[in-house]
Amino acid sequence: MKAEKDKKTGKWLIQYRYTDWQGKRRKSTKRGFATKREAEEWLRNFLITQKADFDMKFENFWKMYCADMETRLREHTIRTKKYIVELKILLYFGNKRVNDITAADIRQWQNELIKMGYSPTYLKTINNQLSAIFNYAVRYYDLKSNPCAKAGSMGKSKAEEMDFWTGEEFRKFIDSVMNKRLSYMAFMTLYWTGMRLGELLALNPKDVDLEKRTITITKSYQRLGKKDVITPPKTPKSKRVITIPEFLAADIKDYIDSSYELQENDRLFPITKYYLEHEMQRGIKESGVKRIRVHDLRHYHVSLLISMGFSAVSIGNRVGHESVDITYRYAHMFPTEQTQMAKLLDEEFKEGAEE
Repeated sequence: MKAEKDKKTGKWLIQYRYTDWQGKRRKSTKRGFATKREAEEWLRNFLITQKADFDMKFENFWKMYCADMETRLREHTIRTKKYIVELKILLYFGNKRVNDITAADIRQWQNELIKMGYSPTYLKTINNQLSAIFNYAVRYYDLKSNPCAKAGSMGKSKAEEMDFWTGEEFRKFIDSVMNKRLSYMAFMTLYWTGMRLGELLALNPKDVDLEKRTITITKSYQRLGKKDVITPPKTPKSKRVITIPEFLAADIKDYIDSSYELQENDRLFPITKYYLEHEMQRGIKESGVKRIRVHDLRHYHVSLLISMGFSAVSIGNRVGHESVDITYRYAHMFPTEQTQMAKLLDEEFKEGAEE
């Protein structure tokens, strides 16, 4: 099982034998390696995964987990799982051996995520993904225990009651940040489109069509460590085109025109989440409005559309949510049909009594 040069392509290949899941011995060849070392490293990792030896790296076990779960989970579910694990878990644990990951390691990882200011429900979701992988290892590959169970969870299962400004409160707030054009435009865009903060921070000038008055959402931005990371948006549903009102299109045009040498692939808002959080607190302090989070601007936009009479399907398409999520999270805001039903039934009863 030594690597050798492929005479046809000039790259490296390696032939090997292994025992498949039915206990049968198989022979196979893996091609396309740039170096002999890469080929031999791939084979070592492959053979480890065949035995589920927990001296393997966490990243390799994650690949095993995905290969199995992709046949059992819906595409939407597995895509969301991959998004979370690859951005929030593999960066910390990918190169660690599974046997070496301790409860203390997980507590340290949790603390780092908590410092990033994610919502309690999102923290809970991230933690659940890591715990699910270890539970899988315990159940099917005889890992002794799940270190997440010992470390304890983080976050909350249920979101706290949503809080957001009235229209008057927003006007007071936005007036207080007008002295910084970038901050003003960022908050105006969030407030009048309902887009997520990561989607806003990933926007390029080419994503904005001022003639059609649309903004195309295809990506999201995060700051991980000291690196700017552009990823696909949160879910497949998140890829969408938002039509914006005329006044917002005019404001964005002025903003782009005033930005010095802004190129079509540059970030339209070259700032971080922390900058906007700081600016929000500054505006809140100066305007005297109640304290809310940047993400709550998205809640306001949804509530505004509900008050205007739009359906959950239409709102979901605009903000990148499934309609069932809109219905569930904002059910108390939709005008109830129960009152109308009771009224019509009452009228039916009265008509019958008069006959």
